[in-house]
Amino acid sequence: VFAAIQGADPRDRSTRGAPFTVPRIEDARGHRVGIVRDLFDLDWTAEIEDEAERARGGEWRANDRRTLEELTRLGLSLEDVRLPTDLPIDELSLVLTAEAAAAFDDLTRSGRDAELVRQVEFAWPNTFRQGQTIPAVEYLRANRIRRLLMEEMERLFERLEVFVAPTFGGSHLLLTNLTGHPSITMPNGFRASDGTPTSITFTGRLDGEEALLAVAMAWQDATDYHRRRPPLDRLG
Repeated sequence: VFAAIQGADPRDRSTRGAPFTVPRIEDARGHRVGIVRDLFDLDWTAEIEDEAERARGGEWRANDRRTLEELTRLGLSLEDVRLPTDLPIDELSLVLTAEAAAAFDDLTRSGRDAELVRQVEFAWPNTFRQGQTIPAVEYLRANRIRRLLMEEMERLFERLEVFVAPTFGGSHLLLTNLTGHPSITMPNGFRASDGTPTSITFTGRLDGEEALLAVAMAWQDATDYHRRRPPLDRLG
């Protein structure tokens, strides 16, 4: 996947290329890895009203905690880190909403957004429509805060190369979407209740895909989650 998306896109002048060497698994021990401990301790399942869904969320959290144990056994240089919390990260989602609305502007203005199947409150058609109403002043204010967030993340990565966080829980996926930091999300277990996979997320420095993939590969090589397949007799 990375080989396909790596480098500049000739049809997008905002993209650029950056040096990259395919990493080796044994390179992982030389990289400094942060653990966002407070997100692993966060019980994000408490807000789930449906009892069955809350139970599935509990299985996810258990798999996340096991992942920490697996990373520790790899002998990596691990340290606890905290992500920026003094900026209104959740509110900055309006930047993404405005940019999504701009990307699909023709679809919305033509009325063809009504042809999309999913039309519930938080489905994409409504997101595109909502984005049309965001004032330019608010968009500019949000991007000024986005700049501050990028500066804070740059300071964080002065002392580490990769951080590991639960895929769900907290706002780190939104945060790194805004700052541009590369991440990879990988299966880290399965829920006994329905057999579906859970996942963990590794995030690296800007242009730091080499270290990011080296650490992720080392952990994946020490586990077998990516090798498991559902029994074929369950199909059909």
